[in-house]
Amino acid sequence: MSQFRRQFMKNWFAVEAIPIYAVVGVVVAGGSWYLSRLARGPTVVWTKENPTPWNDIKPDEGTKLLTVNQHFDKRSCVDWVTQGKIGPMQLPDIVFGAATFSSVYNDESVITSDIPVRTTRLALRYGINAFDTSPYYGTSEIVLGTALKVLEQEYPRSSYKLMTKCGRYGMKQSEFDYSPATIRASVKRSLERLHTDYLDTVYLHDVEFVCAPVGPSSGKHLAALSDQSAEYGLGQGQEGKIWGAGDQIILDAVAELRRLQEEGVVKHVGISGYPLPTLLRLALLVLHTPPYKPLDVLLSYSHSNLQNCTIVEFAQQFRTRAQIPQLLTASPLNMGLLTPRYPPWHPATPEMREAARRAGELCADEQWEGGLPNIAVGFGYRKGKELDLPVVVGFSNMREVHESVRVWREIKEGQNEVKRRELEEKVVRIFGEWAGWSWASP
Repeated sequence: MSQFRRQFMKNWFAVEAIPIYAVVGVVVAGGSWYLSRLARGPTVVWTKENPTPWNDIKPDEGTKLLTVNQHFDKRSCVDWVTQGKIGPMQLPDIVFGAATFSSVYNDESVITSDIPVRTTRLALRYGINAFDTSPYYGTSEIVLGTALKVLEQEYPRSSYKLMTKCGRYGMKQSEFDYSPATIRASVKRSLERLHTDYLDTVYLHDVEFVCAPVGPSSGKHLAALSDQSAEYGLGQGQEGKIWGAGDQIILDAVAELRRLQEEGVVKHVGISGYPLPTLLRLALLVLHTPPYKPLDVLLSYSHSNLQNCTIVEFAQQFRTRAQIPQLLTASPLNMGLLTPRYPPWHPATPEMREAARRAGELCADEQWEGGLPNIAVGFGYRKGKELDLPVVVGFSNMREVHESVRVWREIKEGQNEVKRRELEEKVVRIFGEWAGWSWASP
């Protein structure tokens, strides 16, 4: 062996150098493997074609957050999910129902956490930029106002619409107050709670509890649009009739909201409630009473769902006969009836509850992802799309926002439409004679 080779082996292949070579070799191999993984990209990628990748991550798959550009965080969801601009108020297809920000729907631990802020921000990123609330919903205005205040740098007041209510402040009849002074004070308090100097819409809340009772309180209210219309105060020539003291109270409250509108505090004035014949009668009364100006907006609930979809027939009456330019509907889940665990206080009859239970079993047997609630929400979105009705949906957390937008997108794009419509028709048949039936309110 030459002297050069002996020297080389002595310096580079000494026994004590072997551990060093081993460590360096492992580091180089590991680094090479890691760099190759980075070059190939993550296993799961968030793209337009895969908008909810977190639903598909397997235990052995890695994830990686990539920043595409400085505006990705704010623009991505809005770019991928284009909400509509419905009616003169340019409302999105989905309106955030913020009644969930109260102890009626969630524990205090949720309300006082960062969940409301994160849920609100996610909704705004999805283009859901209108919020429905009320003083009656407990802490709702306070929590929503706080969340929007936190987000004001990213989403200024001009980027969303606020819709609240006044006149109802509790469960009892004595907790309704439509007096002009209380209406004004209520609006002022809502402004403070929501950290704003104007409100896009203010409704008189649940007007059926205050107005004069006219016509049947429960049953199939499509009769109000038939030759029985006079029984509901909807006959020709009855439009401007004041049926009792409660009707005058409604008119005085509307007049006070109009004054607030003239002052620039309220942009749109409307009424909300459950029985469609009553809402139509009062809308006609407002129109046929000086200054003969129609309501700007009307909100009904629980009449655009699988058990009761009579809003289809009434919507045209509200728009043409009562001349209301903006309509909204709420509660595609029918106040929880179309969920696995409907609330014990629900006013549905025992027969309706049994039908809802059977409908839930049907969707489970058909192995439909999301079950009856998914079918019900999708039905509500479809009817909203067909009738140009924004749908108010309550969100308690980010998962519910993601799921609701997923269903909305499926309806918009016609995904699984044939199977979905088949299930909808089966559910409606299950309700049988109770389909289109409205419970008494009050």
